[in-house]
Amino acid sequence: MTDPKPDTPERPQRATAEMVARIAKVSRVAVSRAFNPDASIKPEKRAHILDVAQTLGYAPDRAARALVTRRSHLVGVIVPDVWSPWESQEIDVLTAALQNEGFATLLFKTRTDYSIDPTLLTYMRGFNPDSVIAFTENVRPRTLTKVLDRAVPIYIDYPQTAGDGYWDREDEGLLFDRLNILTRGGIEQAVAMMQGYGARRIAYLSGLSRSLASVAREETLRSIMRERGLPDPVLFPGDFTYDTAYSATLDLFRLGDGADAIFAANDVGAFGIIDALRHELNLRVPEDVMVVGFDDIQQAHWKSYNLTTVKVDIDQRVQALVRLILRRLKNPHVPPMEETIATRLVVRGTVGKRG
Repeated sequence: MTDPKPDTPERPQRATAEMVARIAKVSRVAVSRAFNPDASIKPEKRAHILDVAQTLGYAPDRAARALVTRRSHLVGVIVPDVWSPWESQEIDVLTAALQNEGFATLLFKTRTDYSIDPTLLTYMRGFNPDSVIAFTENVRPRTLTKVLDRAVPIYIDYPQTAGDGYWDREDEGLLFDRLNILTRGGIEQAVAMMQGYGARRIAYLSGLSRSLASVAREETLRSIMRERGLPDPVLFPGDFTYDTAYSATLDLFRLGDGADAIFAANDVGAFGIIDALRHELNLRVPEDVMVVGFDDIQQAHWKSYNLTTVKVDIDQRVQALVRLILRRLKNPHVPPMEETIATRLVVRGTVGKRG
């Protein structure tokens, strides 16, 4: 005698749009409209349909909808890393903002040399994203626009003034949008403040050599210092990391002639500078050496650093990116669009009276 087979629990039936339409007593088209934020439907009718859908556990099939609307509601973001405070904080704010607009985020990480694997670009195309946010040092517009099916990429650029940029002839005539980060205002305020407190020998701790953001900050700093009658900045190489900034600062003062003030390409580098000055070189900040960072990450206001820094407002930056995405989706064939945000100096405790 064989044992009876145990009962196999039945999988619950998946709710469909037809079920929602039947219970809500509306048409199948009305259900589709209720889930489309751009569709015309009375608010009370939309609310009723969505309430029924929630009760049934119904959610529209994104893949099927994408075939009809040619919208995937996916946004690709190409980043050099996800461990640094700036990148992680921006991704957090950007993801939340995109979700509020009905988008999901696809994250693509570059190689350590900032280049991107061509296979990854093909993989990205398979997702058919509505938009892709990128940097020119990771992938040029001429490459990305060829890979994408219909999405118009957004490039983040760091011109000294609106209209400038790091583009070459092969990028001309291509359709891509731009978010310009004008660094000059904040850096000019920083130089004026350091000079006002007596700094003459100002050093610049760079980021990675391939980072256009670091190059732009260095060029802007040099230009402003020349305009103000100061000698060119003393350059010492960094890579946006704490450890490299720490050791480079020791070399600057032990093997070189030091500096009155140091401008760092990012806040994490500024933290390494401050700790090297205080704990290894027995120098005071700002009485002996002034330090300015760049970004204004959340840790910059910590009392142990209390860092004076050039602020790139993450909320403004993310809002500008979202505006570009939404405008482009509504107007897919218009010429290239731009958004521009400025920087400003946030004054804390690492620039001040010397002596």
